[in-house]
Amino acid sequence: MKKIEFSKEEKAEIVSRIRAYFDRELDPIGALPAEFLLDFFAEEIGPYFYNRGLRDAQAALLQRMDDVAEDIHLLEREEKF
Repeated sequence: MKKIEFSKEEKAEIVSRIRAYFDRELDPIGALPAEFLLDFFAEEIGPYFYNRGLRDAQAALLQRMDDVAEDIHLLEREEKF
């Protein structure tokens, strides 16, 4: 699997949110430790969230395909022999 990477803007936003969380709930954390924490989560925990997202997307797609199949079935006309 390809490594999960973020743009500079995304990384800055995520680091800001990590730091804000630490300020509110724990002890203040610097930018560098917050980046290390983000990298850890992206590498170690990110795949679980990524895979869950893929499974959810697959389930939604399969449901849509079932809906389309049902719509097509409803369009069928009776055949007379």
